Amino acid sequence: MNVENKTIIISGASRGIGRATAMLLAQHGANVIVTARNADELKQLETEATQGSVRGKIVAIAGDVASESDMAAVVRTALDQFHRIDVVINNAGYGVFKNVDEISVTEWDDLMATNVKGTFILTKAALPSMKAHGSGHIVVVASDVAKRTFAGGALYTASKYAQEAFMGALRKEVRSFGIKVTGVYSGLVDSNFHAKGHGHETSKNWLKNEDMAESMLFIVSRPAHVVIDEFMVHPLSQEY
Repeated sequence: MNVENKTIIISGASRGIGRATAMLLAQHGANVIVTARNADELKQLETEATQGSVRGKIVAIAGDVASESDMAAVVRTALDQFHRIDVVINNAGYGVFKNVDEISVTEWDDLMATNVKGTFILTKAALPSMKAHGSGHIVVVASDVAKRTFAGGALYTASKYAQEAFMGALRKEVRSFGIKVTGVYSGLVDSNFHAKGHGHETSKNWLKNEDMAESMLFIVSRPAHVVIDEFMVHPLSQEY
């Protein structure tokens, strides 16, 4: 589980899976640049890491993954402070669950901008540095619905299928540069992603944010010659 001194960027890190992953990686000695739109929550995370017993460092920079200039600033921060980028974890995303004829065009555009375009923008911004160093790791936190659909999930599953296709093509483009690409396909996670919120009775047997963080630590700490192309994880209580 060696991530000592690795430079890792995590989007959507103000809460949930992203936040838990940032703390765990920093505890194991990584230098983590966290980004999300909520500047206050990011600053709380940075402060908590500073006051806690973490071996690495957490640097917060607020931004919107759908903004090319914001993500360029995140990458510049990583390079200015740590001189390289080892891992990017594309975690930012949200869901809208409605029947097709109930989804507005604005809802479609906004969700696709975060879930799909955001993955593209942050990945693109980090790739030149990774190529220059001849190594790197792009992780996309998708969902098991990148491989299945359900009624009311047309918009969300479309965004996850798009991420799946993006990863498939990217994997073929960058492997010769020594860059890994991993898709993470999780089932139900007890987080604020769901309408009933974190800690609700109905989600007590789901995966925890900490379970996902430990999965992420495992994925990004493999030896240089090992790549986990796909990582699917579910709570035992969920049929798949």
